[in-house]
Formats: sequence, structure tokens, C-alpha cells
Amino acid sequence: MNPILEAIVEGVIKSAIAIFFLLNAFAMMTLAERKLVGRMQQRYGPNRVGPFGLLQPMADGIKLLFKEQILPARVDVPVYIIAPAVSVVVALVAFAVIPVAPAFTWDGYHIGWWISNPNIGILMLFAVTSLGVYGIVLGSWSSANKYSLLGGLRSTAQIISYELAFGLSIVGAILLAGSLNLPEVVRAQQHFPWFIVIQPLGALIFIIGGIAETNRAPFDLPEAEQELIAGYHTEYSGFRFALYFMAEYINMVTISALATTLFLGGWLPLDFGWFPSWLHWLNWFLGAVPGVLWFLAKLLTLLFGYIWLRATVPRIRYDRLMWFGWKVLLPLAVLNVLITALWVSLQ
Repeated sequence: MNPILEAIVEGVIKSAIAIFFLLNAFAMMTLAERKLVGRMQQRYGPNRVGPFGLLQPMADGIKLLFKEQILPARVDVPVYIIAPAVSVVVALVAFAVIPVAPAFTWDGYHIGWWISNPNIGILMLFAVTSLGVYGIVLGSWSSANKYSLLGGLRSTAQIISYELAFGLSIVGAILLAGSLNLPEVVRAQQHFPWFIVIQPLGALIFIIGGIAETNRAPFDLPEAEQELIAGYHTEYSGFRFALYFMAEYINMVTISALATTLFLGGWLPLDFGWFPSWLHWLNWFLGAVPGVLWFLAKLLTLLFGYIWLRATVPRIRYDRLMWFGWKVLLPLAVLNVLITALWVSLQ
């Protein structure tokens, strides 16, 4: 087969698998969040549609698909329609560089568990995810609603404020790995403890910044229903309304997958080599588990943290949100970079 055609076919197949996984992850996350938050608040979650409520996401999707698509007066129609799609497309494309497991060879073909593997994978991911704010801003501006516009402005200011600390938080992991290539970052953690052990401050800043970047509680000011009705998506209904939430949940999966790759060893298993010799059988047992399952286990743990925060931490005031981003996270991120650079240069 022609190498170019072969690459195109491989990319299409991988993209289809990734989109199928992300869309199902979105559906299951909506169910898991409602179930878990219900349990944490001592009430039932969805339990009527299908066994144990498992078909609730399908029922929600059918309802939203056939619900009337209201088009308010005075909206900028082309921008109003395109904005939710922008958010979803950006969310789907961002996952392309995430390595889920190590590459393998099958029938003479070398296949990687990723769609694209550029040498500057981290920079590509950040470049793509930074475009997600356009879907929110364009949707809020085109809605001709002052509450929507305020939500869009909040989202812009919030992302600008937390993007700096969020970006600097990964510099420590890059310095330790010596590469911007995500599979190389994972492999660098084979010879060290996972980077979360060496970079606890960087990992903490990354997780906080990731929550703020995805507009999740306690940083969900762009859609604060007590103040802005529903914020930037107030004038959206039906399936267009669902697209914004699809983008939000897919972004949660992408940020959690990136945190897994940078700080939790990606597909690498737990290593108990420092245990007494009579417990070294644990390494053999844990190493027998496929890397993709380790990746999924770490990913689900971080997604559970997203839900746990929403159920327990109240929304913070907007001036406190900006103060925390500029005066706490950013100085700490710069300090973490300086300490890591000094440590690496002395090795």
C-alpha cells in the first residue's frame, strides 16, 4: 500500500475510535456525575430508565435531539449556530496527541496508541485547547443577551488568568523529561518516580488550572445560574445546548488524560521495587496488567475528583477567583519552574 494512503487510513480509523470513545465517555460521565453526586448528597440518582438507570444518557440524548431548536430574535444567526460546534470540534481535536498505551507491532505494522505523535505534542495540545474559549465567547456574543455576554466575558478573563499558571505548571515535567513529546514524557517516568512525586506543586497547579480551564465547580463562574440565569448558554436549547455540555465533559476527559500522562506515569504500572524482596512479586503481577487499563484507571480516578469537587466545594466569588489565579497560582508556578530548572542544571 502507498505509505501516504496507509497513513490516511490509519489516521481515519484511529480518529473514529477516539471519537467513539469520547462520545461514550461524555454520555457515561453525565450518568456517573448524577449518580455520584446523588449518593454524596444522600439521595438517588437516575434509576428509572433501563437497569440501574444505565439508559438515562440515551433518553436525555433523544429528548434533546427532538426538542425544539429555539432561535431568539436579534441573534447573529450564523455565529449563533456555529459557536457550539466550535467548542465540540476543539474538544475532540485536542485528544489527538494523547498517548493511551505504548506502541506495538502487528503484522509488520508499527502502531501507536495515539492519533498523532508530533515532537511538540504538548505545545500542539495547548494551542488547540486555547481555541475552545472562542466557542463560548462567540455563542455568548451572538445571543444578544446581556447575561450571556457577561458569562462569555467572565470565561475570557478566567481563561486568560489561569492559562499562564496552567502552562507554567507543565514546564517542570518537560524539564525533567527533556522532551515535548508526550510518549517520551511517559517513558521518562520509568526511571524516576512518577513526576507527581518530584513535582507535587506543579501537579497541584496543573489540576487546579485544568478545573478552571474547563469551567467546572468551584470555577464555574461563566454559567453561574444564581447570577446569570445560565450564563453563556442561556439562549441555547435542544441539541445546541447539549453540544456545549458535550464539549465540557470531553475537555474534562482530555485534561485528566493529560494530567495522567504528565504526572501519573501514563500507561506505566505502579512500581514497588523499593519494597522488600519478598514483595517483588507485586511488580510482576501489576506489570501483567495491560498499559491501557492502567491509563484508564488513573483517568477515572481524576474524573472522580472532578465530580467530588462539584459535590463538596461551593462556587467562589469572582474577585477571589481572579485574585487566586494572579496572586497565588502564578507566583507559585514561576517558583516551581525556577526550583526545577536549578535542580535539573545541577544534575
